[in-house]
Amino acid sequence: MIELSLRELAQSLASRQISSVELTRLYLDRIARHNAELNAFISLDPARSLAQAQAADERLARREGGPLTGIPIAHKDIFCSQGWLTTCGSKMLSNFVSPYDAAVITRCKDAGAVLLGKTNMDEFAMGSSNETSFYGPVRNPWDVSCVPGGSSGGSAAAVAARLAPAATGTDTGGSIRQPAALCNLTGMKPTYGVISRYGMIAFASSLDQAGPLARSAADCALLLNSMAGFDARDSTSLDRPIEDYSRELAAPAGSKPLAGLKIGLPAQFFGEGCSPTVMQLVDAAIAEYRKLGAETVAVSLPSMELSVAAYYVLAPAEASSNLARFDGVRYGYRAPEYQDLNDMYCKSRAQGFGAEVKRRILIGTYVLSHGYYDAYYLQAQRIRRLIANDFTEAFRQCDMIIGPTSPSTAFKLGEKASDPVQMYLSDIYTIAVNLAGLPGLSIPCGFAGGLPAGLQLIGNYFTEARLLNVAHRYQQASDWHRQCPGDYA
Repeated sequence: MIELSLRELAQSLASRQISSVELTRLYLDRIARHNAELNAFISLDPARSLAQAQAADERLARREGGPLTGIPIAHKDIFCSQGWLTTCGSKMLSNFVSPYDAAVITRCKDAGAVLLGKTNMDEFAMGSSNETSFYGPVRNPWDVSCVPGGSSGGSAAAVAARLAPAATGTDTGGSIRQPAALCNLTGMKPTYGVISRYGMIAFASSLDQAGPLARSAADCALLLNSMAGFDARDSTSLDRPIEDYSRELAAPAGSKPLAGLKIGLPAQFFGEGCSPTVMQLVDAAIAEYRKLGAETVAVSLPSMELSVAAYYVLAPAEASSNLARFDGVRYGYRAPEYQDLNDMYCKSRAQGFGAEVKRRILIGTYVLSHGYYDAYYLQAQRIRRLIANDFTEAFRQCDMIIGPTSPSTAFKLGEKASDPVQMYLSDIYTIAVNLAGLPGLSIPCGFAGGLPAGLQLIGNYFTEARLLNVAHRYQQASDWHRQCPGDYA
C-alpha cells in the first residue's frame, strides 16, 4: 500500500479496498516506528487525524469525495493549521497554536485530504540542511548520518521513508527542489503567485512559494491541482483560470513522446562547482531525453553567477522586516525575566531566535539601513532584473532548461554547519529560479555512492503542466523515482 501512487490510493479508497481510517493508521504506525530516528515530524495528533479520516470515509460512502478524499498528507510546519501547533521550527513559535488555516491547508481539506501531521523544517525556512530547527536536525532516510536538505527537509524525509504518501513544502531559494534531490523525490516550485501565501508564515515575501513534494511528477500534478488557485486574501496571488496540471500526462507516449521539445543547457550549469559523479548522472538523464525525441541547445545565463550574492541581500532584507512582528508581545515566546519593554523585546528575540535567523536579520537590517540601501539592496534588485532578463532571452531559444538541482549528493550532518558560505552555495542552481519567479522541478536521476541525485527542469512562466509532462516522460522511461531506502521498504 505504501508504494501506491496518489491516484492509485484514491482508487483503492473509492472502491473500498481500504478505508481512510486504515490508511491513516498505517502511516501513523510507520511514523511511530521510524520518526524517532528521522525526526521528520514536529506535531502529530492521531485522534484528530483519525477523526478526519472517519469523516472522509463517510463522504466516500456517500460518493461525495474529492480528488484527495481520505488520503493522508503531511504539511510543512510553516502553514498555519487551525488548532495545531504551528512553530516554523523555532523556539519563538514553540507555543503558538494557530486560530485559522492557511490557504494551502484549506484547499487540501476541500480536496478531501487528511492532515497527517506537521513536518520539521529549518527555522523560519532559513537553511539548506534542516539543521537549524529548534527541534533538532532531520536525518536523511538514505543515510541517517546525512542531511535531507532544507528547508523542507522534514517533508522530504517523511515522503522518502514512506511515512506519508505526499507532503507540502515551501521554496524561497530551492527549499523544495534541493531536499527533493537529496531524498530521491519529485518536488516542484510553481510560478510565483500560482499558490496563495495566505497563512504561510513569511520568510522573504517576494520569493516564498508553496509547492508539492511526492514520489512522482504525476503525484505532484494531482497535489498541485488542489493547492493552486486565486486567493483574494493574498495580494500576490494571481487571478488566472483554473488549470488541470495533469492534463498532458495522459498523452500517448509513442516512441518519441518529446519530439520537437527544445531543452536548453546553460553553460553556467555545466562548469566547475558540481560533483563529477552528479554531473555524470545529469548527462545520462539528458541523453535519455534525447532518446525521447528532445533536442538540446546551448544557452547562457550570464548573470546567474551573481544570484547567490543577490539572494543573500534580498532575502535577509525581507526577513528582517517580516520577523520584526515576533517581539514577545502578542504571541509566541516571551522572555521570562525582563526589566522594561525594551528589555523584553531584546531578550525575547535573543532567546527565541536561533543563530542562523539572527544572522539573516542582522544582514537584512544592515543592507536596508541608511547609507547602505542604495549600495546593496537596490543593486541586488537590479541584478534580480538582469537574471530574469537572462531567462527571458534563453526561453526564446528553448522550451525549458535542464541542469543539476544540487551540486552534490547529501552531505554529512554538521559538515557545513560552521561555514555559512558553503551552506549557501548548496542552492547555487536553484536560487535564480526564485529571483525570476519561474517554475522549477526536481526529479530523481540516479545514485552516486548510494545517495540520490536530482535533475532540475526550469520552465517559462505558467508552464507547470508542460514541466510535469516532461518529468513524467522521463519517469516512464526510468525507475529511479521508485527506489525506496532499504530500511523503510
